[in-house]
Amino acid sequence: MPLPARSTSSAQASNRVSRFYLVREIGRGAAGTVYAARDPIVDRNIAIKVSRVRTNPAEKKQYDQQLINEARAAGRLSHPNIITIFEAGNENGNSFIAMEYLQGAVLGKRMEGGETFTPDEVVAIAAKLADALAHAHKNGVIHRDINPSNIFLSDDKQPKIFDFGIARAPNRLSEEEDDEQPYTLFQNNLLGTPNYMSPEQAQGKPVDHLTDLYSLGAVMYEMLAQRKPFQSETTEGLLEAIVYKAPTAPHEINNAVPVGLSQIVSKAMSKRPEKRYQSAEEFLQDLNRYMSMGKLVSKAAAAPEPLVAEPAAAPSRSPLAIVAAFVIGAALAGGAMFFLR
Repeated sequence: MPLPARSTSSAQASNRVSRFYLVREIGRGAAGTVYAARDPIVDRNIAIKVSRVRTNPAEKKQYDQQLINEARAAGRLSHPNIITIFEAGNENGNSFIAMEYLQGAVLGKRMEGGETFTPDEVVAIAAKLADALAHAHKNGVIHRDINPSNIFLSDDKQPKIFDFGIARAPNRLSEEEDDEQPYTLFQNNLLGTPNYMSPEQAQGKPVDHLTDLYSLGAVMYEMLAQRKPFQSETTEGLLEAIVYKAPTAPHEINNAVPVGLSQIVSKAMSKRPEKRYQSAEEFLQDLNRYMSMGKLVSKAAAAPEPLVAEPAAAPSRSPLAIVAAFVIGAALAGGAMFFLR
């Protein structure tokens, strides 16, 4: 749906950032406010995030730095499932990022609104996200905050990762010249979204790309089980559960979830990083193999039964039962070899 047209009144000139005309507010967070806007030069709709006005100079500097780091991290990437950054800068003392305007809704809002996803839809979405993470990791970018609120889903269920505000990237700004810490502290608290943090991130330990894979597994878990992996009334209790407790397997909560898919999620969410998928590519390979095997089983189940003469000596077992047993047995055996390897 296109943005409403703007007039060329004098009010328009006062309601803009750089060359971009602001149309309406579409979101607000700790770091800044997001507006739907219009680029008059390129003649396209965009979204623009502007840092919030702050009276505390130190706090303003920190949030402005976070916004520029977001632009630098996402700006290194070019992938159909990662938001595209057009421009970043500073206007009248406030930092901003101009990015592509997306139509659809944030995944978290969709789930809060009661939208559910079939296992096949979850795998299709997760595969695209895993591919996007593989691209980011190859370019030295670790998102560190993969969660449903940072995944946009278009009307045709195409996902896009956005909000790289706490991402680790080679070119990020830092107050310390020799800042090599692989994690970010902000106002004495570890940044991230607790429900989707890896155990190492929840403990404030250094993290690498494997933290993103855990978080993607946690997102898949919620989409499949229709609830978060861990629940607690306090943040401390939640972080403790993430570090020490095992979540109930998704297929034990939702019997529509195949065991093999549940095992993929469990592997991604392993407490010990070395037990997880060791790369986004490896994660993606398992998701693709799962989808391929599901299609083969579906084709086999839908295929017409071959004409088999019933043995005279064993009339009690029909040809249909023999063929069905073979197809089901082969599928189960293949699944066991693949998922329990």
